[in-house]
Amino acid sequence: MQTRRTFGRGLVAGLAAIPAAAQQPAAPQGRAGGGRGNFETPEEYEKHPEGSPIPGQKWKVHDLKRPLPPKVTPGLPILSPAPPSDAIVLFDGKDLSQWVSGGGRGGPAGAPNWKIENGYGEMAGGITTKEKFGDCQLHVEWTTLQPTDPARHGQGRGNSGIVLMGRYEIQVLSGYNNPTYSDGMAGGIYGLYPPMVNPTRPEGEWNSFDIFFEAPRFEGEKVTKPAFLTLIFNGILVHHRVELLGSTSTLPLAKYQPHGAEEPLGIQGHTGPARFRNIWIRRLKGYDTGTELFQPA
Repeated sequence: MQTRRTFGRGLVAGLAAIPAAAQQPAAPQGRAGGGRGNFETPEEYEKHPEGSPIPGQKWKVHDLKRPLPPKVTPGLPILSPAPPSDAIVLFDGKDLSQWVSGGGRGGPAGAPNWKIENGYGEMAGGITTKEKFGDCQLHVEWTTLQPTDPARHGQGRGNSGIVLMGRYEIQVLSGYNNPTYSDGMAGGIYGLYPPMVNPTRPEGEWNSFDIFFEAPRFEGEKVTKPAFLTLIFNGILVHHRVELLGSTSTLPLAKYQPHGAEEPLGIQGHTGPARFRNIWIRRLKGYDTGTELFQPA
């Protein structure tokens, strides 16, 4: 059993040895009295936030005093765009051949055991891509469902995440009528920034993320350029080229640890239930990458 923090540590540890390794969902852990205490449920964890100060902000991680973003109803229907011609289709509703599921703690990768039907995949543990990515445009559609136990709420309801480079997470969570700490809600950059507004649809309805990510750059141990992230959530801008402070998926939070220019993309397996469909990605190669020249008539 593990938290998203231990998921991140296991994923990062496995990157050098295998294409990617994701771990199984677990009960969260939190800090209590300056150390790390164990909490048996995500709901209990919500009452005991990490509490570490966020560099450059007046808030702490999962600060219960941080205001919740206002709710906004997005324009409907939520669009489901087909991938452009230069995109890599990561999931088309048919199979997860582009992904692996990890054995946990850096163990050997195997085939994902998600249920695939009706054009979607239902989360059953974490998965990561076989291919690595850096600067990218990523489209993901997801929905959460009512849990079997209606008493589940907050972080215990529909909890997953999109983990860029195995380190930088955008939260997936039931968020329509399911309050939690603001930097852990759907569309939040986990533990660092809540979304500017909350456009999440009710459970059973599909949501979309359009993510524009600029990977960090390193020279040895030095960060020469931080990561930046833009997120359009159900057609609404909720993060605008926000500077990432470092990892959101592994401790220590908000601190960069040097890594490759490209790393696998992960979908976190936490408490669910959550479903995904229509996942595609484009590498962002910058300007002036064409090979043809204009020839005046």
